[in-house]
Amino acid sequence: MNTFPLRIVTPDGVRFDGDAEELIVRTTSGDIGIMAGHINYVAPLGMGQATVLAEGNKRYGACIGGMVSVVDGAVTLVATTFEWSEDIDIDRANASKKRGEEVLSDKNASDADIMLAKARIKRALVRSGVAGQRKLY
Repeated sequence: MNTFPLRIVTPDGVRFDGDAEELIVRTTSGDIGIMAGHINYVAPLGMGQATVLAEGNKRYGACIGGMVSVVDGAVTLVATTFEWSEDIDIDRANASKKRGEEVLSDKNASDADIMLAKARIKRALVRSGVAGQRKLY
């Protein structure tokens, strides 16, 4: 299978830098699959699972916000947050979801607090879902 250079970066550093056969990632318009030979492209990222196929192996990551671009065959994914499934702390994700749910059940919560709580819950659900994709070695 043909490959393309893929670089995944966050404000905390590089998460992947190598050749890949396929990248599937959630944009704000829906999921996109990128393979070698993809046309030049740029899109904002939403919240969801990213799948990287490299050397015949699939790896899953929780990707939240940022952008993806394809320029002359090279793909760059700049994410606000990106965690590989094996690095996700499920207990932390569940605790974050619970805190968000507590805010939603608070009758005195402000509109801003409710909006932030909904985003917290969505992030926690993405992280928990991706953690469920862990590969057992």
